[in-house]
This record gives sequence, C-alpha cells and structure tokens, in this order.
Amino acid sequence: MLINLLTGLPVILICLVLQALFIAWCMRAYLRFRPYTRASSAILPDILVLSAVMLLLMLGNCLQMALWAGLFMLLGEFDNFVTALYFSGVTFATLGYGDLVLSPPWRLLSALEAANGILMFGVSTAVMTAAVSDVFKHNLARHAQHQP
Repeated sequence: MLINLLTGLPVILICLVLQALFIAWCMRAYLRFRPYTRASSAILPDILVLSAVMLLLMLGNCLQMALWAGLFMLLGEFDNFVTALYFSGVTFATLGYGDLVLSPPWRLLSALEAANGILMFGVSTAVMTAAVSDVFKHNLARHAQHQP
C-alpha cells in the first residue's frame, strides 16, 4: 500500500500544479477578453470566451489523464499508450467501467487517480461556474438597463 502512495503522490502533485497553471491561464484569458464581451450586446463574444475557458480546462484535464497513463505505461500495466489513456480517462472521470483493471500490486493507484480526477473536475467546474456566473450577471444587468 505504501508503495502505491509513494508512486502516486508525485503524479498527484504534478496534476495539482498543472490544474493551477491551467486555471491561471483561464483567468488571464477570461480577464483579457472580458472587455470585448462587455462592449458588445451580441452573444458571440460570450460564447467564444466561455468556450475558450472550457477548452483550456478540458485540455488541462486531458494532460493530467495522459500523465497518469504514462505512469501506468512505466509500471508495465498496459501494452500501449492508447489503452493506458483509455483506462486513465475512465478512472480520472470516476466512471470505472471495470473492463480494464490494474494488476493487484498497483490497484490502489486506480483509487488515487479517481480521487485526483474528481477533485480536478470539481475545481474545473468551479472555475467554469464562476465564468458563467460573471457572464450571466453582466447580461442580466445589461437587460435591466434596457427595461423601461
């Protein structure tokens, strides 16, 4: 059990740093493009900025899945990266289909990745919710200004 924790902990820490990095990029991108969405009453700028935030967050989560898949390859758990990435994606998203499993010595890594994934998706959801809420509040205020 200890070897699983010691093996998974560095990957979890790298995932935390990656998540923080992608959130920082999202915030900077959102703040950079927010004036364009505020200046326009069209819906397209809102769609574009929210899509960019979602895309960056998803890219960050996919990189984390790939990092876990790389660990599984290093441990010899899968024969090819595509299979390792599939297992990692299913585990990171906490779906846990069960069609692929790690060997008994490394099974605890699945639980570590799932815990890591649910935390990262939760943080991504919080960032997306904040962006959507900001856009919603701005549009609500704009709508209220145009009411007689």
